Amino acid sequence: MLNCLGVYDKIINTMARIISFSNQKGGVGKTTTCVNLAASLALRGKRILVVDFDAQCNASSALGEFDKQPENSVYDVLCSDLTAKEVIRKSEIATLDFIPSSCDLAGAELELSQIVIGRERVLQEKLAETEGDYDYVFIDCPPSLGLLTVNALTASDGVIIPIQSEYYALEGLSQMMNTIKLVKKFLNKDLEVDGVVLTMFDSRSKLSKGVLEEILKVFGDKVFDTKIPRNIRLAEAPSYGKPVLLYDKKCSGAIAYEALAGEFTAKIK
Repeated sequence: MLNCLGVYDKIINTMARIISFSNQKGGVGKTTTCVNLAASLALRGKRILVVDFDAQCNASSALGEFDKQPENSVYDVLCSDLTAKEVIRKSEIATLDFIPSSCDLAGAELELSQIVIGRERVLQEKLAETEGDYDYVFIDCPPSLGLLTVNALTASDGVIIPIQSEYYALEGLSQMMNTIKLVKKFLNKDLEVDGVVLTMFDSRSKLSKGVLEEILKVFGDKVFDTKIPRNIRLAEAPSYGKPVLLYDKKCSGAIAYEALAGEFTAKIK
């Protein structure tokens, strides 16, 4: 009995924590945060898988895959017999892998909607194939609250919400939180908000400080202390197919994501 329990505990400890990066509002630094936090953690020795779940393919290009219609992608994982492991690509960082997206993913919601039973759990079942291979799986969600995002949230243990430090920051956030609440109630009772990241933050700006105050009222200690600043080098890095730490590790954006990785590992196990 003790031996069985010991084996069981070991298996549980090898399971990755799956985290969705989600905000239905576009342009908030969602993909930037997903990719650069993943890279920062991988450079600390963590085994990371990034799933590009957005038909814009921005996470894929930020990790070096510029073809928006690769031979195999996350679309094929969802809508064919291909396994997740067959589609995984290596990045420049040894412990950072990714599943690329493609333009075809834009039609995946229609195909998934035709599945009568279990259409919300397709991604969850596919990611189970990678169990034990990674410490964290990061899903870069589309900027919407459709069936793809529901699949991501159903597969996830937690959600990280990047929020831009601007006037319309809270726009649509209530719908986002309601979707999380519904997924938690009906599909994934263990889903939690792991954290909120303020992006494009300017510590000199009254607007940024005002947004921070409002976000703290809503999320309290879920808000990471690390704020991601506006930074030209951070914005340039994806066009070179690199996370910012490989592009310019001394820029303010890279330093911020390094700090966020430290805070993340202290808060989220």
